[in-house]
Amino acid sequence: MTERQARSTIPLALDGYTDLPPGKLANVVTYFQRKPPDRVAPPLPAFAIRHIERPGVAWYRDLYRRIGEEWLWFSKAVMPDERLAAIVHDPATMVLVLEQRGLATGLAELGLAKPGEIEIVMFGVVPEATGTGAARALMEAALAQTMRPGVERVWLHTCTFDHPAAVRFYLDRGFRAYKFAIEVSDDPRLTGHLPRTAARQVPLIDPRTG
Repeated sequence: MTERQARSTIPLALDGYTDLPPGKLANVVTYFQRKPPDRVAPPLPAFAIRHIERPGVAWYRDLYRRIGEEWLWFSKAVMPDERLAAIVHDPATMVLVLEQRGLATGLAELGLAKPGEIEIVMFGVVPEATGTGAARALMEAALAQTMRPGVERVWLHTCTFDHPAAVRFYLDRGFRAYKFAIEVSDDPRLTGHLPRTAARQVPLIDPRTG
């Protein structure tokens, strides 16, 4: 372990509390998996699903922000443009977009690189589409893409910063939890990658102001 790595790690209490360094966030990640379905529901007339090949980085970031800013999504927000472009332009990445009245309101990013399994890397709808059936329609479209020869496992993860209905939604879609993890990261509101007003349900603790 290098000196820099040593400075970036802290002992984790596996039975009790662990204080975080200033400016850090932690949340519990839950991993889910299921087998591909035998069939999926037909698309609802109110929604259209499009497969976007080689999406523009600015377009992707805007939709990602509209969906995830309220829930403190940050992985793609802090990613350099070149790295994000390499991911979303990779033939092993599939980007599905849900549209309502011609407006993009949902995103499902699928990772197809590993034989025998498909990861739903990103999944969500904009806040104003919550409760309209949009998420259900998008998930059905995503699961339809997993119904291909050789695929035995579909998996995804969510975390405690996500929509409070996310866990129940995935369970109702046939996913089952199989692993927990703890994610520690810099608060993206302090690094400038997200506005300080994002995710008001997660307190902003600025070490510079005490």
